[in-house]
Amino acid sequence: MSKFSTFIILLFLLITSCQKPVENGVTAELTVSDEVLNLGEQTYTTVCAACHTEGNTNLAPAKGLLSGMSPHAILAALNMGKMRVQAEPLSSEEREAVAQYLTNKKLIKVVIPESAYTTFEISEEDVNAEFNYSGWGGDMEGTGFRSVAQAGITPENVSSLELQWSFAFPNATVVRSKPAIIGDWMIVGSQFGEVYALNRHSGQIGWMFQADAAIRGAITYTVENENLTAYFADYATNTYSVDIRTGELNWKKRAGQHPLSSVTGSVVVHDGIIYIPITSFEIVSTQDPNYECCNSSGGVTALDARTGAEIWKHKVIAEEAKISGKKENGGSIYGPSGAPVWASPTVDAKRGLLFIGTGENYTAPATTTSDAIQALDLKTGELRWNWQASKNDTWNMGCPDNPNCPTPTGPDVDFGMAPILVYDQINERDILVVGQKSGVVHALLPETGKVIWQTRIGKGGALGGIHWGMATDGELVYAANSDNVYALDPSDETIAPSPGIYALNLQTGEKVWSVSPPPCDPATRENCQQSNSAAPTVIPGIVFEGDLNGFVRAYSTEDGTVLWEYDTVREYETVNGQKGRGGSIDGPSPVVADGMLYVNSGYAMFGEMPGNVLLAFKVKSK
Repeated sequence: MSKFSTFIILLFLLITSCQKPVENGVTAELTVSDEVLNLGEQTYTTVCAACHTEGNTNLAPAKGLLSGMSPHAILAALNMGKMRVQAEPLSSEEREAVAQYLTNKKLIKVVIPESAYTTFEISEEDVNAEFNYSGWGGDMEGTGFRSVAQAGITPENVSSLELQWSFAFPNATVVRSKPAIIGDWMIVGSQFGEVYALNRHSGQIGWMFQADAAIRGAITYTVENENLTAYFADYATNTYSVDIRTGELNWKKRAGQHPLSSVTGSVVVHDGIIYIPITSFEIVSTQDPNYECCNSSGGVTALDARTGAEIWKHKVIAEEAKISGKKENGGSIYGPSGAPVWASPTVDAKRGLLFIGTGENYTAPATTTSDAIQALDLKTGELRWNWQASKNDTWNMGCPDNPNCPTPTGPDVDFGMAPILVYDQINERDILVVGQKSGVVHALLPETGKVIWQTRIGKGGALGGIHWGMATDGELVYAANSDNVYALDPSDETIAPSPGIYALNLQTGEKVWSVSPPPCDPATRENCQQSNSAAPTVIPGIVFEGDLNGFVRAYSTEDGTVLWEYDTVREYETVNGQKGRGGSIDGPSPVVADGMLYVNSGYAMFGEMPGNVLLAFKVKSK
């Protein structure tokens, strides 16, 4: 059996099995009783199923998407959220049973002590702080760069970083929402939909907002006169506007059009418009051989930031899917489909463009818009240009042995990171740089998509290459190459896997230096993986990056020398009274602000180590 086949089987087991929750930082053996499951199934079938079918046209999330939510998020929707009218005739017992039936997870009561809370007060000084941080890359261009004044950390003091506090997300196994920083406060989402305003010095809770599903991306906020507003989207594509001063909802709007639409990336707000990247849970539904795959398309939805009203929608695949063949089991194949937008869009205000990266096609026929970079008009969503990096990449999670797997089967080397727009001071022009899961970094002209240079730094694959992102300081481009051994592209045996951190010349793409993560010993570290998958952050002189073994390191931008490191894999006594544990570091980059470093630890996917903590480090005062 190939490593790729082994990975797919592992991935299938991870996605389709019920992940055991972490209760107070410890994996809990909790099983929903047959009595509760039977009541939940009966209630769901009678009251809910008619609207939540896979092929519905009423935008109600399909059952498969609901299964990925937490039971308390579904219960919140039934008790006080979008479904409260429909659920009004149900008893409390029936509502709780439906939540547990859909998720196959037991409701766990979480008790947070009073000491974990503090008064939320935000001042004018907080709002105007120079070190504030918002969105995926910290700026509209997505550079991941922080100045010395913003960071408060330098090569001279970085070695003095010490852990100040840790916060445990109750019952979580994956920590991937990126915090926003506003003065003395940070706002961060969670695996089960809680959004917290935390005092960034102490980790205490100022307020908590409950979304309907997981918050997988960054929190973005805007300041407009006295209005201080946080924006984010949950996995079910519900997009939220929340008043930061009160923690109260301004508006909520579902951005997805397909019943299996989802959001894994981060929203962007610019000039009164919020842009939401759209992907699809249909890629998971393909594991059911009887599912008639596939008819969704990735895209972007633009909403009015003040009201939530829809302004425009862009579909990566413009044509509607139709029957394109028959499966081995006699079912129909639909296409073209897929080309999801996994990551955050990038704003080019000067040219009036929005840049997005797209994913693989789920089924044949393949399109010219998959594995591509697209430029859209900010105001209308009109496609200005499309540049495709890899052709004929058709793949879904039914591969390799499911009737839904397309033939031929592609390597799944989509764009999983947000494009970066950066100014090239030498040639006095802007460059669009983006890394691909193929292991190649591309530099394009933002006006046309014409290639400037391309540099291979990895072997690539479904979990290989540049997975989550890069960063740049305007001189070098810093790329994290994953090349996870469980999912490499087997098509070219002459290319060896090469995980690590790479520094490339911005003008030419030439490799300046690279550093591999230290090897790990499976005997001493369970699920050890020698891989850099998470996105990096860069400040003058330092690149911060985590690895799948749970270490976060500060690398010198000059030569990659390690200036500081911390092993996050251990148990923590946390400020919110929950026992926490660190795990693999994957997904978003660390956040640096005012002498502090904030790091997510825990990522229970793809064989990685679960965890549930947000860690805050601070440099010592002189």
